[in-house]
Amino acid sequence: MTKKMSWRLAPAVVLVSGLALLATACTSATAAQTSPVETPTATSQTAAAPAATAPTAAADPSSASATAQLAAGAIRFTLVPDGTQASYHAREQLVGRSLPNEAVGTTSAVSGSIVLAPDGSVIGDQSMITVDLRTLQSDESRRDGFIQRNTLQTSQFPTATFVPHTIQGLPWPLPTSGTATFQLSGDLTVHGVTRPATWQVAAQFNGQDVTGSATTTVQFADFGMTPPKAGPVLSVEDSLGLRLDFHATSAAA
Repeated sequence: MTKKMSWRLAPAVVLVSGLALLATACTSATAAQTSPVETPTATSQTAAAPAATAPTAAADPSSASATAQLAAGAIRFTLVPDGTQASYHAREQLVGRSLPNEAVGTTSAVSGSIVLAPDGSVIGDQSMITVDLRTLQSDESRRDGFIQRNTLQTSQFPTATFVPHTIQGLPWPLPTSGTATFQLSGDLTVHGVTRPATWQVAAQFNGQDVTGSATTTVQFADFGMTPPKAGPVLSVEDSLGLRLDFHATSAAA
């Protein structure tokens, strides 16, 4: 009887053992499948981290470009007070005179510099010329006072500025002697108004020194100003001539 029961139980034991082995195999297979999926995911995230932060670490190219331009052989022309002055030239009609008179106001309160890139073009964000209009003087103090208070309104707009953008006709490479004529164009700001202006320039080169003059013509109305008229002045033409007599020194920027 015992032998029969043992024989009958044998298949059951074998079956249970087989099921157990099958379950173990399935569990191992599941673990094996799960592990490779998780591992690449972690590795992928780790590898992706530097790529995500790379753009943030990149520098702003604009400032680097400007620095590279100046470091690559740009030239800066700086105005020297000795030999530099700005002036206006206006034609006015005076009481008791049949011919027009030229009113001239000048100032030596001029400062600034112009920077040229290695290819001879103007670096605008490094270049500016400033004139202190409060120091303009002519041969008539009454004219000066009226222009300061009413025309230029220097208490509110004390300076005029010119920011060059383009240059045409300048020999390049720059000569160390001789003369040259060229045009310098940019933005002129007077009385709080900015307008384009082109200056006709005649320059004399002598080593690192550059001297010469630059002239342009503007209209009072273009800058929101009324031509001055006071005392013996009957009228003033709307056109106003501007002149810059300059002395500049050149050096590597």
